[in-house]
Amino acid sequence: MIKIRQQKLASGTTKSLFKSGDEGKAILSFGDERRGEEMLSGKGVLNNRISAHLMTCLEGIGLPTHFLKSLNMREQEVKLLEPMNLVFRVRNVVAGSLAKRFELDEGTILPRPIIEFYHKKKSGEYMLVSDDHIMAFQWADPSEMEEMMMIAYRANDFLNGVFSAIGVRLVDFQIELGRLWGQYGELYLMIMDELSPDSMRFWDRETNKPFATDIESYQEIAVRLGIIPREGLVKSGDLNEELAENLDSIENILANDKTRKIRSITKLPTRKNTTR
Repeated sequence: MIKIRQQKLASGTTKSLFKSGDEGKAILSFGDERRGEEMLSGKGVLNNRISAHLMTCLEGIGLPTHFLKSLNMREQEVKLLEPMNLVFRVRNVVAGSLAKRFELDEGTILPRPIIEFYHKKKSGEYMLVSDDHIMAFQWADPSEMEEMMMIAYRANDFLNGVFSAIGVRLVDFQIELGRLWGQYGELYLMIMDELSPDSMRFWDRETNKPFATDIESYQEIAVRLGIIPREGLVKSGDLNEELAENLDSIENILANDKTRKIRSITKLPTRKNTTR
């Protein structure tokens, strides 16, 4: 069945969110990226597929996500959530801005993960904030903060295992959460947006060499995860659209299960499961 796009709800450099004809659902579309004169053909296809795969993996360990199913090689159906305008970055290794801010040696393994919170401004920029900022400006309440920390640590533990198994070091990654309100006022937090090389930093575990932010690296991650064939989808800058269109569809079976139950973070008793 072809899903009809309706009103555009949000858009960024490489993604757009459209309202769907189905109540409470939306269509998340992944585009390619232009860098100067170069178009990174196939990037949207790879990000769409990697994100869909990782979302279903997290759902399997009890972390609810907005992902429902892939619609085609560039689009997926998702739950329509209320954005929190907060994201968190989980850091396992000193790299990027962390190394610069604290004048640390890049590549140092942290003794424990560091979780940093960022406020998403209207301009699209991200501003590093503390727990006190979040509470004082009422961007989240204590129950939501507790849930966010739990999601951060569990997702980090699981994803570290997933990538370690394919010879990849998960240096750091970013997750965005959204709110879903139930019929009786109960509140659920769900992972939203994307989990892809655009929001994650990878190094090869054997060579300790960073994966670049190019098509070859994105494709190598997808190959190692086993979600595209070894020969890849992009060759010499050209996307094999026929091969991409014929890849197996990814579906979040747990999210589409009528018996699915997820934990509400409110104190109200949940009388009926309304997360579908």
